[in-house]
Order: sequence, then C-alpha cells, then structure tokens
Amino acid sequence: MRITAIREVSVPLQGNLSNSLVSFAEHTVSLVAIECDVRRQGRPLVGYAFDSIGRYAQPGLLRERFIPRLLAAAPASLLDDSGMAFDPARACAVMLRNEKPGGHGDRAAAIAALELAFWDLNAKLNDEPAFHTIARRAGRTVRHARAPVYAAGGYYYGSGDGCERLRQEFQGYQDRGFSKFKMKVGGAPLAEDLARIEAALEVAGEGSRLAVDANGRFETAAALRYAQAIAPYALRWFEEIGDPLDYALNQRVAQDYAGPIATGENLFSLADVNNLLRYAGLRPDRDILQMDAGLSYGLSEYLRMIQAVEAAGFDRRSMHPHGGHLINLHIAVGLGLGGCEAYPGVFQPFGGYSPQCALSGGEVGPSDAPGFGLEQKPELAAAIEALDRR
Repeated sequence: MRITAIREVSVPLQGNLSNSLVSFAEHTVSLVAIECDVRRQGRPLVGYAFDSIGRYAQPGLLRERFIPRLLAAAPASLLDDSGMAFDPARACAVMLRNEKPGGHGDRAAAIAALELAFWDLNAKLNDEPAFHTIARRAGRTVRHARAPVYAAGGYYYGSGDGCERLRQEFQGYQDRGFSKFKMKVGGAPLAEDLARIEAALEVAGEGSRLAVDANGRFETAAALRYAQAIAPYALRWFEEIGDPLDYALNQRVAQDYAGPIATGENLFSLADVNNLLRYAGLRPDRDILQMDAGLSYGLSEYLRMIQAVEAAGFDRRSMHPHGGHLINLHIAVGLGLGGCEAYPGVFQPFGGYSPQCALSGGEVGPSDAPGFGLEQKPELAAAIEALDRR
C-alpha cells in the first residue's frame, strides 16, 4: 500500500467578521487530499482534512517541504506494523525530518492537515467513521457516540453591530437546538461589552450557559478589570484572556478570578502545553483546555497532550478542542472529551457540521459516513471538487 498523490488548495473563509484583535475577512484554510493505491468501487481511496479555522493556509510549506517528503519516503515507512494501514505518527516523523525543534507556528498547522488526512484515509480503509478509528488507536471503546456542543458566535460584525443583533443571533442558535453559547469580548469598551453580555444572557438564561472569549486581547491590568466586572455573572468560562504564552498573566488572573478560565487553542506543541500546565496557575477542578489538533501537528501530538493533561490532574472532560467543525467532533467523540465548539452561522465552508449530524439535547453525533464525513458537508463540495481536479 502506498500514496499515489497528494494535493492541496487554499480555501478562503466566507463572511466579514472580527474578534477583539483580528478580522477574518482575508483568512484562508489549507484543504488537503492524500490518495492511495487501494481502490473501492473503481475509485482510489482519498483521505481529506484541513488544518483549522481562524488563521491562514500554508501552501508554500506544504508544497516545498512536507508533501515532497511524504512522496519521497519509502512506502513501508508510512505504514503501521500490520502493513494494512497508514501510521500518522510515522508520517509526522517523516515530515519533521531535518526540522529544528521549536518554531511551532504555521509549520505545526501544515503538518497537521496532512497528518489528519491519514486518519481520514485509515477510517475509510476500515469503512468506518473516524471516531471509531481514533478510539481504537487510543485503546478506547466509544459507548456514547455524541459530544456536548456549544454555539460560538457573538462576533463584532462592523456597522450595525449591537445588542439586538446579538440577541437575534443567539436566539437563532437556540431555535436550532443549542443550549450553550460563546461570544467575543475585548473589542469594545468594557461598559459596552457588559451590555452585550447581558443581552446574550437574556437568551442563554444563566451564566453557566454563556462563555466569553477575549482572543488574547488583554494586558494584566485590563484582564483583572474585566475579570472583576464579569465575576457576578458566574459565566461558563473566560477564554484566552491574554497572550497565550503569557503564563504569568494567566496565573495572576486565576488568583483573583474564581470562575473557570479557558486557554490552550494557540499552543501548537506538547512542549508549550507542558509549560502551560507548569506555570499558568490552572486549576484542574474547573479550568478548560482548548488545544486543537489541526494547529498542533495533528492527532498524534494531541494524544500526547492528553497524557500530559491527565498526568497534571485534569480530567480529559476538561478538554474542549477549538474549532467548530467535523474533524474535532470526531476527535471529541472518539477520545471521550468534554465537548467541542460549533460554528453554526460563521466560518463557512468549514464551520459547523453536515446535515446528517443530528443535534439534540445540546449534543451532536457524527454521521456513519466513513472517515470524517467531510464529503457530506454541502458547503465543502465545491472545494473538494476543485481539490480533486488539481
């Protein structure tokens, strides 16, 4: 068994929205396909995946370094011991050859897209949904093929932004079956953000159903002001308060703010996660970890992160992967995590789930399609078709 082709394409995100720091209007995502020589119904099996949402595609890194390394590798070096499936960890090691340690940025996301495509391909070789393949590799059995999910929205949409629009947005999510929500803060004056939080709570009903995300906006003094101001709302969590590598800031806020803190989505390696666990003052009884396999070398590295998190005293149910899409839904279900994000109204064509993924009781279950089921998502059809033509 061997790879016969690898393709990539950069796909722009749709829509014009912003968080407290960046506009997503120019952001793109790397969509990749790995084709092998196994054929089903007269067609070669293809594994599809992408890196994540909210950054930029990595076409140069993929074309110049990582795809050529995979294509040049001895076919057996990419297979597991049985020779009947690909080994994503071995593929990652091939891609990292001659790379210096550190520098965990776009490189980590480019490799992740390809590593995740091997998981999709393996699941298709087994003719099963990816969450089963993931669970088996982790030595687990899936007993509940669903994951708790929350609707992420409440962005700054430019002119016409206001509390009424926020209420209408969250009411629309609630009408679709979501019972928990997340919104952005830090992109407006504190008084305005507090009014927006109160508008969202009119729909959410109570603080335990609403999280807020500052996207790394605050320095220490501003972080403490916001923490003090939002404390009476008893919110679900306060996310990405300051720079993701400013562990001292996170520790300082954790000393004063009794509510849950969420962080980790902008850490791209096990080494960074270990430093977070050592120095950021996180509290295993309440805080949330949001590392994203699509930004951090793929699922093989993410599995090592879980081991570190559990060794530090956290339950894996404290882990809620960033990025509301099908790949992380399969990861959350397969690994028994606490839940995952959903983008029901934003970040198309990648955000949200396919129509076959039913939402009920605040939970979503993957479909029974082999792999991640990306081919079932109507919004992705044109991008996958364009990728297949390359």
